Amino acid sequence: MIGSAEGRKSLLSFLGILLAMTFVAIGIGGGLGFILAGRATTLVQDQAHPISTDAPPKYGPDMALLDLPPVITNLADPASAWIRLQAAIVYDNKAVPKPQMLAAQIGEDILAYMKTVTLAQIGGASGLEHLREDLNERAAIRSDGHVHEVIIQTVVVQ
Repeated sequence: MIGSAEGRKSLLSFLGILLAMTFVAIGIGGGLGFILAGRATTLVQDQAHPISTDAPPKYGPDMALLDLPPVITNLADPASAWIRLQAAIVYDNKAVPKPQMLAAQIGEDILAYMKTVTLAQIGGASGLEHLREDLNERAAIRSDGHVHEVIIQTVVVQ
């Protein structure tokens, strides 16, 4: 049937359509390649020049970090649940004459507080954030404002 005029005509139209679609695909692919290459170049240039912020550092040179003793206790509810909390404090080094003593007192406060906490209160991201805020408030009160932050390092509930 290829020898007939109608067969040749349909073969030529098929090849013509195939050739046209190939050129369209090449054009779309090339255009997309140029667009993506331009974006990649922009991203690389942005990463090469880090964004400089003139924001002052959060803590000054007079600040120090001290690990608190680990707190291990049971929770208020359920009574069978135990918690192990490790934290550190950021304090004003010049204003605190005996930081180890202050760390022990804050550790005792955290222990007393954790005995009153329920598992539902510290569950999830918002519960952990509330716990951090409560611990920061307790540490600031105990230190007369010389402790600037309590950093929770680990919390394990079993």
